[in-house]
Amino acid sequence: MKKSLIVFAIIMALGAWFVISTLNGLIPMDETCKANWSQVLNQYQRRSDLIPNLVSTVKGYAAHEQDTLTQVIEARAKATQTTLSSEMLSNEQAMNAFMKNQGALSSALSRLMVVVEKYPDLKANQNFMALQSQLEGTENRIAVARKDYIDSVKVFNTRIRTIPTKWIVALFSDMEKKVTFDIEESQKVAPVVDFSK
Repeated sequence: MKKSLIVFAIIMALGAWFVISTLNGLIPMDETCKANWSQVLNQYQRRSDLIPNLVSTVKGYAAHEQDTLTQVIEARAKATQTTLSSEMLSNEQAMNAFMKNQGALSSALSRLMVVVEKYPDLKANQNFMALQSQLEGTENRIAVARKDYIDSVKVFNTRIRTIPTKWIVALFSDMEKKVTFDIEESQKVAPVVDFSK
């Protein structure tokens, strides 16, 4: 009887150790996802901060392109109003709304760059060239930050969906699968450059 109690206690201790070590292993992965998401937000904010200067510079050269400039300003306003904290990374609806607004801003910026092609003086302006270079660099940083986030989400989601981790998470934790990026169809189409107008 005593021997079976000892064996039972050892099995329970090993089981508890396994559950605790599994959950503790998920925490760094979760934190990596959150940190990578913060970097994505940081790069989107950097882009958002560049836009007013870019619009002001273009406005001086292309005042009659007011519709395009207004679209950029409105898209920026929507993008900055939609926030997605790291606690909401499992909320697919919130992620889709966030990405829709960021995509609209990217699309508006693409249209603005197409408009700029009509103005050789603007393209030669040092201030515009510096802003355009910063914007291009920021878009590259956004791509890298998004890739890092996607990679960390892949590792996290794979881990919490495999057995026995899936069972342990279901019983002992509120961790959920994270949502990753999905590109809208409108963003997959390159803007059309038409110099005939």
